[in-house]
Amino acid sequence: MDWIIIYSVEVLNAIATLIVMSLGLAVVFGMMKIVNMAHGEFMMLGGYVAILATNQWGVPIWISMLVLAPLVVGIFGIVVERVIIRNLYGRIIDTMLATWGLSLAIIGSATMVFGNTTLGISSPLGGVTIGSLNTSGYALFMIGFSLCLMLALWLLLKFTTIGLCARATMQNARMAAALGTNPGKIYSLTFGLGAALSGLGGALLAPITGVIPTIGISYIAKAFITVIGGGSAIIAGTLTSSTLFGSISQVVTFMSTPVFGAVALLLSAIVLLRLLPQGITGRFFRRSL
Repeated sequence: MDWIIIYSVEVLNAIATLIVMSLGLAVVFGMMKIVNMAHGEFMMLGGYVAILATNQWGVPIWISMLVLAPLVVGIFGIVVERVIIRNLYGRIIDTMLATWGLSLAIIGSATMVFGNTTLGISSPLGGVTIGSLNTSGYALFMIGFSLCLMLALWLLLKFTTIGLCARATMQNARMAAALGTNPGKIYSLTFGLGAALSGLGGALLAPITGVIPTIGISYIAKAFITVIGGGSAIIAGTLTSSTLFGSISQVVTFMSTPVFGAVALLLSAIVLLRLLPQGITGRFFRRSL
């Protein structure tokens, strides 16, 4: 029985990791139809903010991860939207090239500042004993926090004025402007929200993975697989694809090695997109948010 509980926790933790890794990209891609190739670097910046604030400035680790990292990266995202993205709406290839160039610039700058070494922070939670076995308390926190994060985003987009304005603007910007909404402001806030969620994800993963300037490459691959596999619906798509891919990856990892788990995740994504080219929510949960 203890073994089943521990194994369930590991599967749920894998799902939670994919959620926090991909939710920021899901907001930007699902709502704005922007392919942000710098998503992994936004996560990397969030990790560095949390590490510097905790190790160098003495800020409590929870404030560093949950407040400072998303705030700093969110502001950076608003600046990026105003300076770079705003001039490229409707030009997907140009947006991909611009954000790819931005990712290279961020990697180069981070390498000059921090060097090509791994920095990290210790986990804020210790182990938890379940029967005769031990599991990570931080894994339990990640599971609970990812669910709360999904719920908070759903409430924001569904029931708040800014969420309704954002959804209306993304569907028909001219009509929203005619009704008194400022599309430029909404675009900035939406991209900033996606960037803030990316920074939050990077900060939450920093105690687990550490941070190096090139770590965004490993983040963005799994994030894109999750978002594309989920389809157009932000909440439902991210949750269903994270559940599917996280479960498959963790089951194969448990039976073999993490390398085969990553391969199984990729193969399952290929099969899913072959069967459902528009993602899970392109076929199911079509009216879901």
